[in-house]
Amino acid sequence: MSSQLTSSPRRQLNQRQAATVQRLLEAGLEQLAEVGPEALTVRQVAMRAGVSPATAYTYFSSKNHLLAELFWRRLVDDAPATPTGGSPTSRVQAVTRALTDLCEHDPHLAAGATVALLGSDPDVDRLRLRIGAEFVTRFEAALGDAATPELVDALVLAFSGALLQAGMGLITYADLGDRLDTVVATILGDHR
Repeated sequence: MSSQLTSSPRRQLNQRQAATVQRLLEAGLEQLAEVGPEALTVRQVAMRAGVSPATAYTYFSSKNHLLAELFWRRLVDDAPATPTGGSPTSRVQAVTRALTDLCEHDPHLAAGATVALLGSDPDVDRLRLRIGAEFVTRFEAALGDAATPELVDALVLAFSGALLQAGMGLITYADLGDRLDTVVATILGDHR
């Protein structure tokens, strides 16, 4: 989790503050892996990071804020190179595969972020917009010259809906990649 160490979820940071945020993020991932998103609390994460709960709340306004921040940083840190492939369909499928692999690799984080991103916390709202913009950027890059606002919108809506279904347990993260390959091919008119 090396990205954005000089900026906080809420403000600019000095070195000591950045180190505290980094400890909280690392402790958050460890605690999340141990107890899952439902049982995770900011207080537990603070204890694990060796800081007071008040200090943790200085940087993260809520559990949802922490989960959304963890997902955002994982998304940015694991950003793949611009997708290559012979067609827009194969490039977009590479993007959705990379994103679903991230979710499959860390299902607690993906499920927790799905719930967190539905919240109304202003700090979560800011992250929701950044995450959505990242999806748009990746789909636009994959589509290249074939990108239109309508096509990008359809892909983002389909992908977001797929993440929501997986977060609700209606489909596994492991199955998400194959299902999205078909959805992408359908949207882009490549019905092999």
